[in-house]
Parts: sequence; structure tokens; C-alpha cells
Amino acid sequence: MKVKKITLIGLLAACLCILAPVSFPIGVIPISLATFAIYIIASLLVWHNTILVILVYIVIGAVGLPVFSGFRGGFSILLGYTGGYIFGYILMGLAISLLLKNNKNKLWMYPIAMLIGTIFCYLFGSIWYMVESNNNLASTLAVAVVPFILPDLIKIVVASYVTYILNTKTSISSTLS
Repeated sequence: MKVKKITLIGLLAACLCILAPVSFPIGVIPISLATFAIYIIASLLVWHNTILVILVYIVIGAVGLPVFSGFRGGFSILLGYTGGYIFGYILMGLAISLLLKNNKNKLWMYPIAMLIGTIFCYLFGSIWYMVESNNNLASTLAVAVVPFILPDLIKIVVASYVTYILNTKTSISSTLS
């Protein structure tokens, strides 16, 4: 792996580690800026680099650094209620990167890719949450999905516009690939 690529992955993982702990507690699962960071990262990078950034973030958090929502860290977080959403970031990033691979010049594709990626994260995280909490589907959706829909839509709109501009009006996309 080239030094440029290692540096890029490290810098974007650092950005994710800085944004992800910023959260707004609304219940068992807080609203965090991790998804916003992943929307941007996945929209700028090719899929395998996106996955590497997210894996670096997960490993950093697993060893105990406070990079998960609410400035928490440790392996126990990955095994708890929110673990499925954290691992779901991998599916979310993969979906966004793949859907935007040949569509970075189409603004309308950004929110669609981010919405599909978010659905993957919701799906994986909700199944995990149901298993961990022994809740049924209705109560899981009420606690772990519904409160996040509007905030995630707002993050999607902002991230779509920002990354579209970065990908089409600057040379950042070719630099990051």
C-alpha cells in the first residue's frame, strides 16, 4: 500500500473518530455524527478504502479509545445494543461507495445511495438490537429506527450536497481514489 493511501485512510479514520463521539442522547441509542462522517467518506472514496477507514475506526474503539457515541470505547460497546449499528457502518459505507462508483456527477444519486446505505445500517443494527434486548420488531423500530429518520435525512441532505460539490467542482475525488 502506498504512503499516500495509508495517510489518506489514517486521516479519514481520524475524522470519523473525531465526529463519531459527538452525540445527542435520545434513549438507548444516541444520535451521533458517525453516520454523517461515513456518508462523506463513502461518497469520496472507493469501496475498499471506505471499508478500511471504517474498520480502523472500529478497531480503535474496540481497544478502548473513546471514539464511539458519547465518547465511549471498548469491546463491550461492540457487543452491546449499539454494536449492530457500528458494524452496520461497514454495510452502509460499502453500499454508498458502490452506488456512487460511476455516478459521482449525478447529484440526485447521492441521497439515494446514502438512504440505501442507511437502510442497510438500520436493518443490521435493528436485528442486532432485537437479539440483544429481547424486544419485538415494533418496539425495536420505535426505539432504534423511528427517532433517527429525520436527523438522518437532514445529514443525508447536507452530506449529499457537500460531497457532490467536492466530487464535481474540485479535484478531491481523483486525489482520494
